[in-house]
Amino acid sequence: MKVLTVFGTRPEAIKMAPVVKRLNRYSDRIRSVVCVTAQHRKMLDQVLSLFDIRPEYDLNIMRERQTLAEITAHALTGLDVVLRREEPDWVLTQGDTTSSMVASLAAFYHRVKIAHIEAGLRTWNKFQPFPEEINRKIADALCDLHFAPTETARANLFCEGIDEAKIVVTGNTVIDALLDVADRDYDWNAGPLAAIPRDKRLILVTAHRRENFGEPLRRICAALMTIAMSFRDIHLVYPVHLNPNVKHFVEGRLSNVPNISLLDPIEYLPFVHLMKASFLVLTDSGGLQEEAPGLGKPVLVLREVTERPECVEAGTVKIVGTDSQQIVRETARLLEDSAEYRRMARAINPYGDGQASRRIVDCLLTIRDKNHLESLDSHHSPSVI
Repeated sequence: MKVLTVFGTRPEAIKMAPVVKRLNRYSDRIRSVVCVTAQHRKMLDQVLSLFDIRPEYDLNIMRERQTLAEITAHALTGLDVVLRREEPDWVLTQGDTTSSMVASLAAFYHRVKIAHIEAGLRTWNKFQPFPEEINRKIADALCDLHFAPTETARANLFCEGIDEAKIVVTGNTVIDALLDVADRDYDWNAGPLAAIPRDKRLILVTAHRRENFGEPLRRICAALMTIAMSFRDIHLVYPVHLNPNVKHFVEGRLSNVPNISLLDPIEYLPFVHLMKASFLVLTDSGGLQEEAPGLGKPVLVLREVTERPECVEAGTVKIVGTDSQQIVRETARLLEDSAEYRRMARAINPYGDGQASRRIVDCLLTIRDKNHLESLDSHHSPSVI
């Protein structure tokens, strides 16, 4: 069985890495081919290096200030060539990026079966998050096998009319990657975290969603400044996304605040160790809602809705939106109320046990072996006269 794995961004690469490594363990039964679109370039390359993944194909589509339409067009034409050359049995995609959506569409055009990792996430609002909600709905509409991370995701797919036999609940592969990297050694004094004070409570911040560009991001920055000025025993660490709509905006407002460190995007190894050392996390990211609770860190989500309601229900995550006063109020509560902090920090992470990639590859192996047996039976069946 030939499996073509396609991804293009840093979050996809992190979540796909344990699956690719697992596929490579069965080279006698599965031919694994990796294609990266490089929708992200520098951040993607860091993850490929960390997990020692060498793609057979690199479409290198990243261009400065490219539009969603340009990303889609470049990825689609590039993948068309790869699919024509490789003729895989399965295309494996992950998540809700434009690369994931386009890989599913390209595979459909070539009548290749599609398996979607992290299937079934929904906010039921096509602009929240944008464009991810529609990307994942398109991928799920096209795919033949849905690897849902949770029972909630499985139920979402079932409500949309997906055959239950095509849904497998696996957990989220990000936990596989997280546990791997968290166990690795890291020297704080030799990397991008060397200047971060260790004698203060650290707050990890990420904010880069398209729907937060402009006024929402202004409110987030205002809240961060207020928090920094109100609590002198804390230090905020904000790895700032390279998108000019984020980088220039944030640096213009927060670069001179004494207890805020604005960093360039950092590699996944130091990022995980920063997360381990943090007191809490403020983020509009989807992946951090899954990762931080795995390390016992409360998460305040800088969005109006989340496609990951399991973590809210479990109590590990709270949605605070982008209102400055709400962000300040909820952050202050966790900084000042030890009982509330313990309640969130000790809640059970609903996203799995670190075995999602094993379940995904085991499913593909089962399909491969079943098809192989059916082929043999057909080959050896006596002719009917």
